[in-house]
Amino acid sequence: MAENEASRPPIEFTPTACERIIAFMASRGRPDGVLRVAIDGRTSAGFRYAMGIVDRDDRSPQDTVFDAGGFLVYIDPVSLENMAGARIDYVEDVAGGGIKIENPNPVWRDPVAMRVQRVIDEKINPGVGQHGGFVELLDVRDGTAYVLFGGGCQGCGLVDVTLKQGVEVIIREAVPEITAVIDTTDHAAGTNPYYQPSKA
Repeated sequence: MAENEASRPPIEFTPTACERIIAFMASRGRPDGVLRVAIDGRTSAGFRYAMGIVDRDDRSPQDTVFDAGGFLVYIDPVSLENMAGARIDYVEDVAGGGIKIENPNPVWRDPVAMRVQRVIDEKINPGVGQHGGFVELLDVRDGTAYVLFGGGCQGCGLVDVTLKQGVEVIIREAVPEITAVIDTTDHAAGTNPYYQPSKA
């Protein structure tokens, strides 16, 4: 068995889901493609997922590979940790059909991180969302919350003010265990024309 190849699928794909995914790959002219599954983000309500067809040589050395039932799946270690035991189905309803993921894993295993996530969802994102932006919690370690600014907040010249006078204040007041909030965003990649990289 190759390294990182799972002997049994860590994620279950129902027969209906397999049938739909195989048909989708064929319709895109990629019957030999691989399905990449990943967690793309999270809110207090649950994970956000990403799925896409990739080539076989797009595999990373850290990826786990398994046969889901007629096609291969690549999944990175962080996503796998948070999706192990999940069940992926295809369901039909009045609005049409789509993928449904039942994931038994908690959004955050750390209760402090979950509280920070709830503050971001309920108190921070409704405000920054009015300007086309959003804040995402990436991790909480040793009293520090690591966040990412997206949308209109990425590259914004006022992001330092938003972080220090807004986001950090709100989080630290609501969750006293947090002593610092670190912005991990690559703001130089943003589209806001007013952003100027800080001078060394």
